[in-house]
Amino acid sequence: MQQRAPASPLYLKMHEADNVAIVANDGGLPAGTVFPDGLVLREAIPQAHKLALVDLPAGSEVRRYNVTIGHALRDIAAGSWVHERLLRMPEACGLDDLPMASARPAPLPPLHGYAFEGYRNADGSVGTRNLLAITTTVQCVAGVVEAAVRRIRDELLPQFPHVDGVVALEHGYGCGVAIDAPDAEVPIRTLRHLSQNPNFGGELMVVSLGCEKLQPQRLLPPGSLPIRDERAAPGDAAAAGLEVVCLQDRQHDGFLGMVEAILGQARVHLLRLDRRRREPCPASELVVGVQCGGSDAFSGVTANPAVGFAADLLVRAGATVMFSEVTEVRDGIAQLTARAADAEVAAAMVREMAWYDRYLQRGQVDRSANTTPGNKQGGLSNIVEKAMGSIVKSGRAPISGVLAPGEKLGGRKGLIYAATPASDFICGTLQLAAGMNLHVFTTGRGTPYGLAEVPVIKVATRSDLARRWHDLMDIDAGRIATGEASIEDVGWELFHLMLEVASGRRKTWAEHWKLHNALVLFNPAPVT
Repeated sequence: MQQRAPASPLYLKMHEADNVAIVANDGGLPAGTVFPDGLVLREAIPQAHKLALVDLPAGSEVRRYNVTIGHALRDIAAGSWVHERLLRMPEACGLDDLPMASARPAPLPPLHGYAFEGYRNADGSVGTRNLLAITTTVQCVAGVVEAAVRRIRDELLPQFPHVDGVVALEHGYGCGVAIDAPDAEVPIRTLRHLSQNPNFGGELMVVSLGCEKLQPQRLLPPGSLPIRDERAAPGDAAAAGLEVVCLQDRQHDGFLGMVEAILGQARVHLLRLDRRRREPCPASELVVGVQCGGSDAFSGVTANPAVGFAADLLVRAGATVMFSEVTEVRDGIAQLTARAADAEVAAAMVREMAWYDRYLQRGQVDRSANTTPGNKQGGLSNIVEKAMGSIVKSGRAPISGVLAPGEKLGGRKGLIYAATPASDFICGTLQLAAGMNLHVFTTGRGTPYGLAEVPVIKVATRSDLARRWHDLMDIDAGRIATGEASIEDVGWELFHLMLEVASGRRKTWAEHWKLHNALVLFNPAPVT
């Protein structure tokens, strides 16, 4: 990748075999700009957009990342702007005859001596925050729960200084759905596992309406109930079983009676949570979900490679890293199956790709529906180009496991592929359900995305975005593009920041401003 002083015209070429590169300069470059190698721009090209490095005849391959991202629809002269309207997207590769666990990279050396201060749970997981979570079985109860949460924050939390906050696991599911459809298991198990996120300390508090299809006992059958840490709550643990505040129960005297019942149950859980204290935990207890949103052509140049480097550090330390977003890795599936730790993992990845292909076909769309107007304004011509930049978030480690949507990690370590839609909100929700306790989110166009349930570290792909959104972005990876920092520099910076944030010594900007996006369930089943 070329690196020059930012004052000079600068383009970034990802591989020596590429025949296009992206303009790196803030604000783009005007027609007539001459690069140090003598290439002349034939037209103005915005920042992050591609220019042709050589003449591209009609029908020829357009290559970036040493991958064919499209075919020229007409002759494109060297120095011209190469955008989505000039490209025909390649067909999706098939799922047969893929390389299965064929790559044998040298093992990454172990990384010792890194730790954070976390909350140990009775089930063996570790939280980075100490939160009271209120599980809801149906959207109908959301208004009452919201009123109760306000009062919990105002009246109860000041009495429990060791509790970081209260979150309502509100969603749009629970009734008016085909609850017995085969795919209904996806949202149901997602909600079940959300309730058991490590940041909730094993405390399970449920609010139900009473008449909904998703009854509490179906959502949380006896075998799924969390292990309570009796050390943290000697003598006052509630009797075994599911504790539910049902709003239709006759004992509630109106709206205020419902709210008081929720507050009464909340106090029981807060008493136990308040006894918890942070303690030293090895970095191997981190479960980090990585994701990108508002992506641009710099995502695969700066932020995502830095996240990939940090992901390798985490795996070397024995931690768990999840990467996701089916449509944003589908065009690189051969790279991923080759990196699988074994044939079983590779086959599981193919299974998830095939399932999602069928899901899109039922909706009469394909993977090309993924790319947004903002992605294209940021220089990404199509999903193939976007996928190549997205995959690098996963680093270089072997892929050691695969999760279907809504599944839980269950103690698995290493690099995990958690199959999710690419929607920021659905992906984040499913990674929470899998068990993540820390989130890393890269963006080029900019998004104030955040989650109430875990800290979200935001990484900007461009320095211009980091400057303008100085109180929203936690790390500026744009320094990589100008040579002010290397991928390794920013990767180590992110790694150390993760330990600080996980320990509660640093707050992310999203935490500071309390920027919390809604949880959104993935429901591929019919709605009745």
